[in-house]
Amino acid sequence: MKNKLYRFLIFGLIFMGLSCDKNFDEINTNNVDPTKESVDPIFLLNNAIINTSFSNAQLIYDLGVVQQIISPNSGVLTGANYNQDNRDVTDDHWVKYYENVIKNTGDILGQLQAEDAPDRPNLLHMTRLVQALTFMILTDEYGDIPYSEAGKGVSDQIVLPSYDSQEAIYADLISEVKEATAGLSASAPSENGEVLYSGEIAKWKKFGNSLLLRLGMHISEVNPSLAEQTVSEAFAAGLMESNEDNYVIRHDNNFTNNAGSLLNSTEANNFYMVDTFVDFLSSTNDPRLQSLALRFVGATSGPEQTVEAGVKDPEEQVGIPMGYDNGTIGGVASDLGLASFYDFTQVDRFLVAKQTAPMYIITYSQTQLLLAEAATRGWISGDAETFYNEGVRAHMQLMSSYDESVAIMEEEIDTYLTENPFDAANALEQIGNQYWVSCFLNGPEAFANFRRTGFPDLDSNPYPAQDISTDFINRLTYPNSEVATNNENLGAAVSRMGADNLDTNVWWDQ
Repeated sequence: MKNKLYRFLIFGLIFMGLSCDKNFDEINTNNVDPTKESVDPIFLLNNAIINTSFSNAQLIYDLGVVQQIISPNSGVLTGANYNQDNRDVTDDHWVKYYENVIKNTGDILGQLQAEDAPDRPNLLHMTRLVQALTFMILTDEYGDIPYSEAGKGVSDQIVLPSYDSQEAIYADLISEVKEATAGLSASAPSENGEVLYSGEIAKWKKFGNSLLLRLGMHISEVNPSLAEQTVSEAFAAGLMESNEDNYVIRHDNNFTNNAGSLLNSTEANNFYMVDTFVDFLSSTNDPRLQSLALRFVGATSGPEQTVEAGVKDPEEQVGIPMGYDNGTIGGVASDLGLASFYDFTQVDRFLVAKQTAPMYIITYSQTQLLLAEAATRGWISGDAETFYNEGVRAHMQLMSSYDESVAIMEEEIDTYLTENPFDAANALEQIGNQYWVSCFLNGPEAFANFRRTGFPDLDSNPYPAQDISTDFINRLTYPNSEVATNNENLGAAVSRMGADNLDTNVWWDQ
């Protein structure tokens, strides 16, 4: 009986083994696993485009350096108002862009360029342009960065990329943008599924040329001959022609505006518009002040900052001064006749900085103002005053895109330009000041242009304990995550570029 039982068990095991082998490969194949072969790379491009929306490092550093928005509070908000290094900022440009943009663009390029004759050339060139834009922002913020080896973790298994010099990066970016823009073709297969321009090649080309213009202007002080050549080529090729051509990230409840999310949640009561910026707008009766600003008159606490209590009258706005912390700002507010520091003017976080607000990366307004500067330098044909007026007008017209309630009427724009006419004798400063305004909530570009031109002419931050020896922060420092994981390559960059601190100048800002 016992032997019969053993034979039965053995027979059963053999039968089960044979049964399990049947269709084994089919059963154990995951048909829903998204791999790079099965996912349309247009989705990777869309993810990259959406993530070119700025990180909140712009609130803590960029917009503070240019004296537009600061927080008097320390901790995770310590930054430009204190002129202090803060490598532990969790929402920084570096991590956001390398993990969410460069990784995706690198994967797309690795996949498409592996083919001898890619059948989606427009997707390839769109990806190159988005990647070039992102690398420009990164190198402008930090200086030398991983570039030629970045984004190649999948294609080339490079996990610790070397750093390239900013000079070499800019030379290659100019070449990349030219080639990618020229390679876009309306006769090639369309890419209507992309979220930026819905596949409209004409708009992509205008974006590419406007990016090229910006690259050229950024090097105006370090390599004026290459700058003039680049700007001239971009101008001849065709730039953005209206606000319809803007490179803008349109946010919604699923993909929220980073700044809007922060300013409407944990830090709703902690960021304020700087008096330098508020006073500049007020002194020229600029209608943008009423669109952008909101003050909770008499507020003594965060809970008192309600929509109903908000005041948008330009005459009621009071900007916060630089260089005070949460221990000293209360006395300053009291001296100004305010109830508390909660009484200072904020950006209107319910309209202009709401969670679904658009974020503008490159605009027609900025492009026109750069052309005004280029015309003033004699680099292009055209009238500097015309470019200037159109740049100012375009930014004022942009206010309606945040909310119709803050739209600026055409007659108000006309009045402003009549009362504040273009002054050819003071053109570069006037253009620089308007570019500063046009870059409000575009911290990286405002920071870059301020360093390049010196405009606006700002007083240095008087905060007593500072991590800088110069008047202003010149660059951002590499994050701790990079120090910990890629220190050897980072060290090589530092030995070439200069100390990894806030004082070191990037290459084009010598």
